[in-house]
Amino acid sequence: MRLHPLLRILVIPAVAMSLSAASPSDWTQFRGPQGNGIAPGARLPLNPGPRDVTWSVDLPGRGLSSPIIVGDRVFVTAATGIRQDRLHVLCFDVATGALRWQRRFWATGRTMTHEKTSVAAPTPASDGRHVFALFSSNDCVALDLDGNLVWFRGLGRDYPNASNSLGMSSSLVVVDGVLVAQVENDSESFTVGIETATGVNRWRLDRPRMANWTSPSLLPSGGRTLVILQSGKGLSAVDPADGREVWAFDNGASTIPSTTVADGRLFVPSRGLTALEPAADGSAPRQLWQASTLRPDTSSPVVFGGRTYTLNSAGVLTCGDAADGRRVWQLRLKGPFSATPVVAGGHLYCVNEKGVLQVVDPSAPEGAVVGEQDLGQTVLATPSIAGNALYIRSDRRLWRLVGSATVE
Repeated sequence: MRLHPLLRILVIPAVAMSLSAASPSDWTQFRGPQGNGIAPGARLPLNPGPRDVTWSVDLPGRGLSSPIIVGDRVFVTAATGIRQDRLHVLCFDVATGALRWQRRFWATGRTMTHEKTSVAAPTPASDGRHVFALFSSNDCVALDLDGNLVWFRGLGRDYPNASNSLGMSSSLVVVDGVLVAQVENDSESFTVGIETATGVNRWRLDRPRMANWTSPSLLPSGGRTLVILQSGKGLSAVDPADGREVWAFDNGASTIPSTTVADGRLFVPSRGLTALEPAADGSAPRQLWQASTLRPDTSSPVVFGGRTYTLNSAGVLTCGDAADGRRVWQLRLKGPFSATPVVAGGHLYCVNEKGVLQVVDPSAPEGAVVGEQDLGQTVLATPSIAGNALYIRSDRRLWRLVGSATVE
């Protein structure tokens, strides 16, 4: 295995690491700990306004990555410089927004991206003791919660043909001591499972050679957790311990919005939206339904309360029945959208590209917007929720909005 020369130098002893562990209320990866964008016990403002912003802080540069929250710390990434070759990992205090620490790295891989995206597009992840950050340059860094460097991987140096002309954006997941990174593109396409403690590859899988911006999903299955990898070819369920493929779904899938797992089923952006039910014996899943009318665009599907919710390119929110794929209602929002909605208190929080946050009550007969706040900046990143707070980032700012007491 080819390793960046710095890897052997930058690994630090485990005794220097923080002993914290993630709590259920933490938001430890893209779309939260379950990867579904739902914070069941959170209560957020239904009609948000300036009074609900407890703090907002400046960020040093561009980024589409979501914030992650571990305990009393908020972590976010950014990229600066004309070539976006200066990589930042920042840690803020949850209560005050004060900057606790910032670490900067030079990109070792390619930093060319489409003008709409950024080198800081992938969302970081945490196992409760470390924060792991991946950038479009395929640089991957592990820090402890106090900002001490644990290891660094220049995956662009290890695998020099792994890139695409529009930029990489797949986010990280962590499971059972393995960090899973999809580095999928038109040339040297692969997914890698990295030991969280050392930064060394545990396994590497060749993947379809096509540009892919989806992120891995996690599927509880028979007492273990499988990693669901999505590409234009379909899905592959992988054992994170060794990278072994457990089953595959080969009917194609989107390369932008990602699969959502809900109630043991998979809701796949495939030929619209396709619902799959995994088999108990570990064989290929059974297709329950397929609905072209529920097609998502850039945002990933959201599933809760027996309903599916998808956003299209026109900013239309479509509600479907999760049991059979039947379209229930449609609601036009102020769009367009890149960010995926998140859910708290039975409401959807949708922020469009212009920075307008819209709160949707899906229990209304045709859905209804019950609150709105204009943040005044371009927002492409999916919001995050921890405790009773909503976190939203633009290229230039990070906001924290707080609601009322936790739902009992």
